Amino acid sequence: MDSDGLIAIELSEDEGEVLRCGLREWGGPARCSEALAVAMGFESVADLWEQGKWLRAQLISNEALSARDWRRTLVATEFVFASDVFGAGQDWSITTGYPDEQTIQILRSLQRKIGRAVRRALYDH
Repeated sequence: MDSDGLIAIELSEDEGEVLRCGLREWGGPARCSEALAVAMGFESVADLWEQGKWLRAQLISNEALSARDWRRTLVATEFVFASDVFGAGQDWSITTGYPDEQTIQILRSLQRKIGRAVRRALYDH
């Protein structure tokens, strides 16, 4: 973690793309409620869209993010991938090009990688 509380995590090309797709999907086939946006760490659906654009740009630039931003990026991607009620669900592979099986493997890798980095940054200083 740097002095600004930002955590740099080296992502593979696929890991970064799945997170970017996860954030982008909320502006596509996904149907987020206000309560779900808040549960994912955003202030509202509008904030999810606005912050999602900013987070995607940060991911494209390989910028460090706060622990909060890493967590909400991951959880937004998990929800949009898995939920057919709120998220992209069955449309995920069609709109992103990532088959479900590959996405699950990438998400598991991201869960481990982000979880370890956030724990180290928050608790091992």
